[in-house]
Amino acid sequence: MSLMKALVCVEPGRFEQQDRPRPEAKPGHVRVRILQVGICGTDYHIYAGHQPFLAYPRIMGHELSGRAMEPSADGRIAEGDLVVINPYLTCGTCRACRAGKPNCCENIAVLGVHTDGGMCEEIVVPEGNVYSAEGLTEQSAAMVEFLAIGAHGVRRGGVRAGMSALVVGAGPIGIGAALFASIEGAEVTLRDTSASRLALARKVLPEARFELVGVEYPAAYDVVFDATGNIRAMNAGLHHVAHGGSYVLLSVVKGDLCFADPEFHKRETALFASRNALKEDFEHVIACIRDGRVPVEALATHATGFEDAVTNLPLWAEDRGTLIKAIIRV
Repeated sequence: MSLMKALVCVEPGRFEQQDRPRPEAKPGHVRVRILQVGICGTDYHIYAGHQPFLAYPRIMGHELSGRAMEPSADGRIAEGDLVVINPYLTCGTCRACRAGKPNCCENIAVLGVHTDGGMCEEIVVPEGNVYSAEGLTEQSAAMVEFLAIGAHGVRRGGVRAGMSALVVGAGPIGIGAALFASIEGAEVTLRDTSASRLALARKVLPEARFELVGVEYPAAYDVVFDATGNIRAMNAGLHHVAHGGSYVLLSVVKGDLCFADPEFHKRETALFASRNALKEDFEHVIACIRDGRVPVEALATHATGFEDAVTNLPLWAEDRGTLIKAIIRV
């Protein structure tokens, strides 16, 4: 049996390199040689043991760029093409899938979370989950997935030119939402509890407005995005929504959303959950990177080689205040 190198979270707090069997070929699937992997907040949570329904050991990694090792049967992908992998494995038959919303498939499995992911040398994925990344670099292609989550949220919120948009939470997903709201022509404000995170975000969005939580800002916004991962912040966000505005929840946390009904009704608030991303979101992000509208160099603040990732990922998991996106070069 042929073996490959993989980075494995054996159990919470234990992350190591192992030899694993190369994945077997499957009809309708494409074999991809992994090039670079973005480290997501989910990966840090898996390492820390904060994913209660995850089965260890797990090969993490769902922000993936690679080279196709074989052509796709539908002719879209040629051998050797630089590709982005959509990590959401869907059933194709549930109500959401039939309605064209596979991002919220009832039976969804995410690479690196519900099944082994891409922190390894090779992966075999359904050909429909492989998208051409022509015109991108290996590094920028590895950032498409997390940016697509923000782009999907912006589309959910119906952001248009001239709107005012508030993004609460200046982590990678919040920065992505702010970036794509700006690309749509909105006037963007980014708010966070951390001055250092706001300083990092300023390098990506120099024309945005930045606000530190804890200071009173009375303005209301046409669309508000929550990317905090904090239920108290999510419950408080309604107060920032203008009358007739929209509230988009990018965060997913345990807890109950609690709004005062009179406040919710008098604004005639449109409330949206935003989960994962769709193919058109991936394609939009790829086009924006290709056109130079995404400052990928400012987003990729940290990088590590495959061997050093065993040391660096645990360090970054302890202190993420100085990074936006860290990349593993496989």
